[in-house]
Amino acid sequence: MDFPRARQLFYREINQPDGSIDLAKAALYMALEEYPTLEPEEYLNALDEMAYEVRDRLPAQNYPLRIIQTINRYLYDDLEFSGNEADYYDPRNSFFNQVIDRRTGIPITLSLVYLEVAKRIDFPMVGIGMPGHFLIMPDFEDAGIFVDAFNKGEILFPEDCQARLSRIYGQPMKLQPAFIAPVSRKQLLGRMLGNLKAIYLQQRDTIRVLAAIERILLLFPDALGELRDRGIIYYQLGRVAEARHDLGIYLRSVPNAEDAVRIRQLLDRLDREM
Repeated sequence: MDFPRARQLFYREINQPDGSIDLAKAALYMALEEYPTLEPEEYLNALDEMAYEVRDRLPAQNYPLRIIQTINRYLYDDLEFSGNEADYYDPRNSFFNQVIDRRTGIPITLSLVYLEVAKRIDFPMVGIGMPGHFLIMPDFEDAGIFVDAFNKGEILFPEDCQARLSRIYGQPMKLQPAFIAPVSRKQLLGRMLGNLKAIYLQQRDTIRVLAAIERILLLFPDALGELRDRGIIYYQLGRVAEARHDLGIYLRSVPNAEDAVRIRQLLDRLDREM
């Protein structure tokens, strides 16, 4: 594939069975496009060192709650990681190297730090893609507890998650099982890229929007909404043939989509420009 080195590394990491993907490496390769002098090994070593420090602090009786409390004390009291409430939509909050350097981020990237430290001390945890607020939980049957990495490792129970959802959406929300289901590694990476896409759309940074979409499509080649969005971005960039290709596939795949009339109009305009 004719990709820059960072994109090649990202593609190589994600192009394997989901359970074999190294999330830290994939996230660092995502960041490498924005920070080309980044040395991924330095950050992997930093995570190793964090895990070493946590392991050294573990109590003799390694019950799950005690392990979580030990991780929390180290990450939030000793290292002073915190959720970036003051500038939540700063793109740096979505780049793993910056989160480790600055010790601040958004729920999903702070969760990734937590997941990687937990993995290294043999305490498996998984990401939980709750709408509006990413969480993590111990990866064993009937764990029944969730950890909010954005809020200093606060321990939540299902009723707390429901209350959190209701606050986020400003109305009573029923907690659906799907809301607290574990996400795959590709889904976690896709959500990180979706955050960047949304930030760069808000900033009207078309080139970076395109880069985020392209990597989402590497993760999920059949994501038709992303294919449509890439076609629209190609059109905005004057890349007419590529725009026509993507939008044509989108319409053929979902001819009755809600936005089909608008996309057909755009395709007609592209035909006139070719």
